[in-house]
Amino acid sequence: MDTILIVDDVQTDRELLGKVVTSAGHKAVYAADGQEAIQRAREARPSLILMDVVMQGTDGFKTCRTIKQDADLGKIPVVLVTSKGTDSDKFWAKKQGADDHITKPWTADTILSVIRRYAR
Repeated sequence: MDTILIVDDVQTDRELLGKVVTSAGHKAVYAADGQEAIQRAREARPSLILMDVVMQGTDGFKTCRTIKQDADLGKIPVVLVTSKGTDSDKFWAKKQGADDHITKPWTADTILSVIRRYAR
């Protein structure tokens, strides 16, 4: 069982992703913003981070960059799950170190595929 960190400022979105994660037999850990995400990542050492971009406070792009530059957290795969789906958004996500990018609305099959690809 892997621990997967879900970061989104909308509780409903966190819960929906959490249902997919737990239905696949994994443990879901939650954060509502970028600062909390970094703290939870340090505590839980997840094998994957699923993170929104548009959030109050520190956005997902900056949080991703911070995580990827951190010596202890940098190897954790970060997949951005966001409504920002233009080519420039995807380019910027890669530039910040994101391992992948999923555009909302997502399907359970897409999330499960990401978990299989990136979780330990």
